[in-house]
Amino acid sequence: MGGMRVNIGCGATPTAGWTNIDNSLAVRVAHRPIVLRGLALARVLGKSSRDLAVTARLNNIEFADAVHRIPFPDKSVDVVYSAHMIEHLDRQAARRFLREVRRVLRPGGIVRIAAPDLSLLAAEYLAGGDADTFVSRTSLAQERPRGLRARVQSAVVGPRHHLWMYDGDSLSALLRGAGFTDAAVLPPGDTGISDPGALNLKERAEESVYVEAGCPG
Repeated sequence: MGGMRVNIGCGATPTAGWTNIDNSLAVRVAHRPIVLRGLALARVLGKSSRDLAVTARLNNIEFADAVHRIPFPDKSVDVVYSAHMIEHLDRQAARRFLREVRRVLRPGGIVRIAAPDLSLLAAEYLAGGDADTFVSRTSLAQERPRGLRARVQSAVVGPRHHLWMYDGDSLSALLRGAGFTDAAVLPPGDTGISDPGALNLKERAEESVYVEAGCPG
């Protein structure tokens, strides 16, 4: 595959040689220094977000809301990779996102999704029995913002907790339900992508499950 390869929701870890997109506010204002400075002074954007804006400028990360529209024509992309993004979407949004992925992928193209592995967290809970740690590590809940600044930051940046969790079977089923074929759980480092280039095939391996599937003709 020598065509377009896209990393969706790349955050601060874009893939060299790929097209990288993200919907973070920091990416959206990365090329607007006055707006970025104002948000930083208002403490709406913290240091990590300001660092992300710098990364976005240096690496040409594009802003896009991939749930509503991935900014590429139909059947124009060979590979879509997304790591630790889909768990931040509710079920309806996850399905919309995967419909967009299928729209832009060429027949025979590959989608690779990495997500936190719920089965790993469940195994740790069963071994240790610490319910509070289990719930905390799922990131399915967050503290309510306290104070005006925290409420403004939450309203502008949006929630960062998880809205759903997956194991290998459920993530594979989600992809099959979206019309993809041959969904398979892969060990860290393995891939069916013929030319992954600089793609990190072991991204957050200690906590992740990796599933790849094909786009039908």
